[in-house]
Amino acid sequence: MRYQKMTARGPEASILGFGCMRLPTIGGNEGHINEPEATRLLHTAIERGINYVDTAYPYHQGNSEPWLGRALAGGYREKILLATKLPSWAIQTRADCDRYLNEQLTRLQTSHIDFYLLHCLKRDWWENLKRADVFSFLDAALKDGRIRHAGFSFHDDYPLFEEVVQAYDWTFCQIQLNYMDEAVQAGVKGLQFASRRGLAVVAMEPLRGGSLVKPLPADIQSLWDAAPVRRPLVEWAFRWVWNHPEVNVLLTSVNEPRQLEENLALAAQAQPNSLTAEELALIAQVRAKLSGRGPVPCTVCGYCQPCPQGVAIPRILNFYNDRYIYEDRRGPSTAYQVLLSPEQQATRCNECGECEEACPQQIPIREMLKKSHQELGG
Repeated sequence: MRYQKMTARGPEASILGFGCMRLPTIGGNEGHINEPEATRLLHTAIERGINYVDTAYPYHQGNSEPWLGRALAGGYREKILLATKLPSWAIQTRADCDRYLNEQLTRLQTSHIDFYLLHCLKRDWWENLKRADVFSFLDAALKDGRIRHAGFSFHDDYPLFEEVVQAYDWTFCQIQLNYMDEAVQAGVKGLQFASRRGLAVVAMEPLRGGSLVKPLPADIQSLWDAAPVRRPLVEWAFRWVWNHPEVNVLLTSVNEPRQLEENLALAAQAQPNSLTAEELALIAQVRAKLSGRGPVPCTVCGYCQPCPQGVAIPRILNFYNDRYIYEDRRGPSTAYQVLLSPEQQATRCNECGECEEACPQQIPIREMLKKSHQELGG
């Protein structure tokens, strides 16, 4: 296992992190973790060198943190860097911040959190956190030792990412990063910006929730089959993330021993700048072919922004495309309903038409917003 420093004088984290968001469950019930199986996976991961373990308050319907607290008993807590997250959506006052952190310390059976994140930042939650004086909370929690390092995870458009990065003396951030989303949310641009500012970067969703390792249409699979070196889909995805030297930790979740063994084997050979120009070109071909399956030819150029009504047009069209690119109804629908505030959703459109006048792709945006809400709004 290779390790990288998270700060100049700070701890070293394994380049592969163990995520506690998609643990094995019983009967398909997200809230019912298969504790013996999940604990065996965690212990094996730690014994094989993984030392960065990530969870959050709502994972597995609130049961991930309590399970992890139990699973880290017997000396395992001392072997890892523990990361969890403040539930940003639930914060209205400074007192809320302290209340949740103290509850999490109890649930996790620990005296401190090594890496503490503001969870899933998007514009409205970010504004609430600032009003709740979250910076003085972080300062106090760092000073009294309840947390060792402060960071945030991010799910919004790039301009907000730069604003957040520059708003506080963060140690690290966590961003969605995979070969399909190089220009989505923070993307590669955000990865590089954060690194230049001195932040360590944890890359989440390297498989895009599993979408990048599902069986592929024949025309896309044929591209991978033509590669000079044949690799499993998970290896192409992980190698693309680790190819970026700015990535400190690739965070993924496993729910069976085979997945863990495969991930550990890949981590053992991971190196930055290891993909050839030909391999990067192949990945670009796959990206273009997959993107072409989307019904809306949106290039996320942003010319339609800002919408006078505040509608997040490019993000909505991106979620709508995802529905067809990955043949996945649940994920894009959840993203639309959770990551966008009601003020950003398609129902705010008053059909003024300014977006269509500005769109270089001549997309019938008003019509597509209606379809998007019908399919994603639930």
